[in-house]
Amino acid sequence: MNSAEIREKFLKFFESKGHQIVASSSLVPHDDPTLLFTNAGMNQFKDVFLGFDKRPYSRATTAQKCVRAGGKHNDLENVGYTARHHTFFEMLGNFSFGDYFKLDAIKYAWELLTEVYKLPSDRLWVTVYAEDDEAYDIWHKVIGMPADRIVRIGDNKGARYASDNFWMMGDTGPCGPCTEIFYDHGEHVPGGPPGSPDEDGDRYIEIWNNVFMQFNRDENGTMHPLPKPSVDTGMGLERITAVLQHVNSNYDIDLLQNLVKAAARETNSADMSSPSLRVLADHIRACSFLIADGVIPGNEGRGYVLRRIIRRAIRHGYKLGARAAFFHRMVPDLVTEMGSAYPEIVSGQNRVVETLKQEEDRFFATIEHGMAILEGELAAMRGKGVFNGETAFRLHDTYGFPLDLTADICRERGVTVDTAGFEVAMNRQKEQARAAGKFKMSAALEYEGPATTFHGYEKLEYKGKVLALYKEGSQVQQLAEGDQGVVVLDETPFYAESGGQVGDRGVLQSAQGIFEVDDTQKIQATVFGHQGVLKTGTLKVGDAVTAKVDVVARKRTMRNHSATHLMHKALREVLGDHVQQKGSQVDPDKTRFDFVHNQPLSDEEIRRVEKIVNAEILDNVDCVHRVMPIAEAQKLGAVMLFGEKYGEEVRVIDIGSSRELCGGTHVRRTGDIGLFTIVAEGGVAAGVRRVEAITGDVAVAYMQGMETALGGVAGTLKVQPSDVHARVYSILDQVRQLEREIALLKSKQVASQGDSLIDKAEAAKGAKVLAATLEDADVNALRATMDKLRDRLKSAVVVLASVGGGKVTLIAGVTPDLTSKVKAGELVNMVAQQVGGKGGGRPDMAQAGGTEPEKLPEALASVRAWVEQRL
Repeated sequence: MNSAEIREKFLKFFESKGHQIVASSSLVPHDDPTLLFTNAGMNQFKDVFLGFDKRPYSRATTAQKCVRAGGKHNDLENVGYTARHHTFFEMLGNFSFGDYFKLDAIKYAWELLTEVYKLPSDRLWVTVYAEDDEAYDIWHKVIGMPADRIVRIGDNKGARYASDNFWMMGDTGPCGPCTEIFYDHGEHVPGGPPGSPDEDGDRYIEIWNNVFMQFNRDENGTMHPLPKPSVDTGMGLERITAVLQHVNSNYDIDLLQNLVKAAARETNSADMSSPSLRVLADHIRACSFLIADGVIPGNEGRGYVLRRIIRRAIRHGYKLGARAAFFHRMVPDLVTEMGSAYPEIVSGQNRVVETLKQEEDRFFATIEHGMAILEGELAAMRGKGVFNGETAFRLHDTYGFPLDLTADICRERGVTVDTAGFEVAMNRQKEQARAAGKFKMSAALEYEGPATTFHGYEKLEYKGKVLALYKEGSQVQQLAEGDQGVVVLDETPFYAESGGQVGDRGVLQSAQGIFEVDDTQKIQATVFGHQGVLKTGTLKVGDAVTAKVDVVARKRTMRNHSATHLMHKALREVLGDHVQQKGSQVDPDKTRFDFVHNQPLSDEEIRRVEKIVNAEILDNVDCVHRVMPIAEAQKLGAVMLFGEKYGEEVRVIDIGSSRELCGGTHVRRTGDIGLFTIVAEGGVAAGVRRVEAITGDVAVAYMQGMETALGGVAGTLKVQPSDVHARVYSILDQVRQLEREIALLKSKQVASQGDSLIDKAEAAKGAKVLAATLEDADVNALRATMDKLRDRLKSAVVVLASVGGGKVTLIAGVTPDLTSKVKAGELVNMVAQQVGGKGGGRPDMAQAGGTEPEKLPEALASVRAWVEQRL
């Protein structure tokens, strides 16, 4: 079986066992700041395991794309050096959400491996958690696994939750005991069984892990029982394929071998065993799928990890002889291999190719210089010592070499990198962002009560009851006047921040007091927290309140949100289908929209977008929202935004010609938006642009302000507003002409000063030395005067200075016959140091500056003596 058949048989087997086949989620986890990338099949079901989310099925199976290349789960440095490490891999999984548990999970695994995949049962070994007698008995008594092939793993002396067979997604989250299944490749391969001193060999390979979800581990390390015991399994497609295709390395399976061949083709490599080809085969998958899922190479967070992977790939291509962009040409090969299973790589192919090529061109422009520096340092070290951290940082800062790329190259030469020195240098760069803390989840409020029912689509005022109160993060029974807190209601018209739309503000009014809401956030998926301050009286759990949304703010927000949908569609119409939303923020003041595009919008493009949106507004059609199954929404062509998490039932919004999935609040008719205009456009990251726009009364006020300003300018210029543009250009032309005339006059004035300096040159050991100040001379005038003086004086050393704006400008010149003894760069630096500056340049001409003009006379006076010492 090839890898595609193995993937398909897995999914179909579990479908026959009552499992819903669920599509792979994005590599960018939604609403989970604990994860940099999706790194396991269970990530998309985390809220289901925690009881915060419900699905219409209790059994699921997936082929999940995963990346481990940043944060805690980081295999990047091993990729290319081992048989089974990858940045990108596919995890086959079956899941039970409070349905079946250990017995059925183990029976399903055994049936698939031995009857469907037809693995010989005597080649299979299993491990169980040391204290999990139930799993042991199932394997031994039900399955019939011999006791000598069942290994208990774990420490029974206190380290209960710190063994290989107690699985945890991360420092926090769902966890529980697990049973792992191993395949024995045979005696001809070195290595011992699991749990033995030689277990790290390649003979016994773990192929499947069945996790029995029983707990949720919080930030304090406390284990909380999950609502229902569940099952989470994971079997790496690459590993099981290697077993079924009778190879010992994942890189020898059909899928990766075809990508290795593509890498060899693009780098003209004859050695098919080169580790660099394996790196390229692995990295093209990670890079392409990350870009297809909306990640753009950048300098922080996920974008920086992607850039590191791309540049590591480029370096390995460089090592194989590539000297120009090549990596992007492997994308079509990847689409051929994996496009049928993951259609997003097909639809995103052009954008992936363009993004990779841009990044390649950028890095190839500097890699040669960086490699020369690195190779020179390594040659001097001869495989001994520690690579200088300052140099590693210079490679990073100047030539774009990520630290792990430098470390990768050094490791090949038996050299380690002074990472502490690198960090010291890095810390000096204040603008360098630290991404590590960006994905740390803030502590959530603990809540176990009923969900909040949202009525805000239809009502802006609604009666509710206080279900819970929080003060300083802790649950309380009462808030007093002046207390900052969070209020949970059973019913509310307040929209909780989601999908880019900010939370509502307003008031909660009870018989005893008034709570002013300044924001509304989700405590859980269906529980809303009203954040604010108690302005008067008291508020207690159980109190009845009237929840009143700030009507003006909500209406402005709705206008902006509905306009965002129209703008999104207009951008795609004007710029192309590659436009993909990267983020948005909709509030009462504006809509801010980030999207994938590789160049600034022209004024004409901005006007076209505005024209399209305003035409939709003038049509004044009804906005329609419907709730339907996600499959039906897909058939209708509804736009599904990157990074959003959708359930089986979704809300489809039709606004004019736009159709998107959205849970936000919107206007009833497009005409309610009133007026739309774009007020700002700019770049926020490589390949990502941002536009800001305003609507309704805010846009009207903006236009009136612009008209007032334009009228004021027109009055000052004594022209009609329509003629301001031409008049301003005419004035600018006059100013430029006057500036040229002034520059010419200054040049003549300075030239006359230069002529008068000839007689002031002093003799010094057969040469002439001149050090003087020119009034009102800029750098160009100093250079022109210097050239004339050197021509006139024949054999001379000249230093010219000018002062302006509290700063000193210096130029030193030496005629060719004297440069062997007197260097202009050394001379100008000597003078500059005396006036609070520094500089340098060629032996015949050099420039410098300073900040202490009061010391200039003394500095110029020292020139002659300095020159005489060298003649």
